[in-house]
Amino acid sequence: MLAGGREGWGGVPYDAADNYGEHMAAWQSLLWSPDTELNPYRDRIVSRVRDMVRNDGWASGAVTRILDNVVGANFRPISKPDYRTLAHVSGNPAFDAEWANEYKNAVEANWRIWANDPGRYCDTARALNVAQIMRLGFRHELIEGDALARVAWMPERVGKGRARYATAIEVIDPDRLSNPQLRFDQQTMRGGVQVDENGAAVGYWIREAHQGDWFNAAKSVTWEFEPRETEWGRPVIIHHFEHERAAQHRGGAGILTPVLQRLKMLIKYDGTELDAAIINAIFAAYIESPYDPQMVQDALGDSDSVGAYQNMRQDFHHERRITLGGSRVLNLFPGEKMNAVSATRPANNFRDFEGAMLRNVASGIGISAQQLSNDWSDVNYSSARAALLESWKTMTRRRDNFAHGFADPIFCAWLEESMDVDNLPLPAGAPDYADFRGAYARCRWMGPGRGWIDPVDEKAGAILGIDAALSTLEAECAEQGLEVEEVLDQRARELKMFADRGIPLPSWANAEKAMDAARKPDAE
Repeated sequence: MLAGGREGWGGVPYDAADNYGEHMAAWQSLLWSPDTELNPYRDRIVSRVRDMVRNDGWASGAVTRILDNVVGANFRPISKPDYRTLAHVSGNPAFDAEWANEYKNAVEANWRIWANDPGRYCDTARALNVAQIMRLGFRHELIEGDALARVAWMPERVGKGRARYATAIEVIDPDRLSNPQLRFDQQTMRGGVQVDENGAAVGYWIREAHQGDWFNAAKSVTWEFEPRETEWGRPVIIHHFEHERAAQHRGGAGILTPVLQRLKMLIKYDGTELDAAIINAIFAAYIESPYDPQMVQDALGDSDSVGAYQNMRQDFHHERRITLGGSRVLNLFPGEKMNAVSATRPANNFRDFEGAMLRNVASGIGISAQQLSNDWSDVNYSSARAALLESWKTMTRRRDNFAHGFADPIFCAWLEESMDVDNLPLPAGAPDYADFRGAYARCRWMGPGRGWIDPVDEKAGAILGIDAALSTLEAECAEQGLEVEEVLDQRARELKMFADRGIPLPSWANAEKAMDAARKPDAE
């Protein structure tokens, strides 16, 4: 028996290819290229996703949760220069681990001057520091699918107690990246990305103003071409997105796109249940009268007795507004009776249905259902840790991808200027930065820590891993968003403070050895 119940000629070997069965006949999908299936519909999808994030707590919470776990509040580089490569190409043995550590400390100190400048000169709009720029860029990637920025050169800001560096970053709304005059995609132009014969991006067409800026209408219909990089390789436009298919040139409209329809249906169902609950709460009871004025009058004609009865009822309720402690005491007129309103639409299954829908949404966006709902009441330690470990893999992958595609080019552009402005420790005969920027700018980006569910057991496990050479102190610190040298330096300072004040060392200080280590600098 072949698919769809058709034997012999006309059958297909796969159910997925069946074109006649009742379950598959109406499912007619087309093969689209990656740019063709997204670019014509991108604006409509993005506008709906943005509306969802603005107005729905689940969607907004999902974006916030991923942002806080991937980028956090202090996304920063840990310099890791490839000293082995530099030593090999230069033939200079001075490029060793000791030099790498000295260079690392100098580069990171200069980076902090630029990235955390109180004047915010690292931002063209002088509104954000670099960590906030990174968070904004990643937020655009999550919601719209693209992270887009311009590396500006602003020498007019340098000096006079203002900026130390001319490098500044401008985060660009991805809506502004589009084909001039909204023309259809062409062989060398895909969604505003100019490509060469190999499909590599060589430049970008960017509107001078957003199409929604009614106050800037003239610029909103004008496009400016920006090259991808300078002649010597300095980044000009940084465009990062998650590649889901080969030959793709724009992002896939954000993480909520695959689950947008289900999330919208859940919101509608949730609102309907809330409306029903409010109606049932408002109309708790009603008074039933033995006569309806209009019906009785229509049946019997004008009747003074019926009219008098209704007037007496109205006067009765108007005059007897008795309250006790602020609550109304109800008196019924003769012939009236009280009826309670009971819910006619059961919502007993709403919680289970909502949970199932949220699990579907959470799976689609790559976090656990508990992280999406912030409800941890139905899990124990083991299941919670398993769920967080799985989502942490996705978070780590997203962090690494964003670091390589968006953060690294910013670091490379800044370091190029730092090489000229700052007195970095470079041995004689050091290769030019432009020729080996990958070796000089090699770094690891530090984001927020994974955190603990059970700090005692998990820290004990980390110690066992280090003792068994299955992990390192650097790796364990990085898991918690800490830099190992900063941790060791701080611990040394704390031990010295104990020694200077004659305070007995705590058990974690390893008693006499720690005391000797703390006193050693004084002895020298």
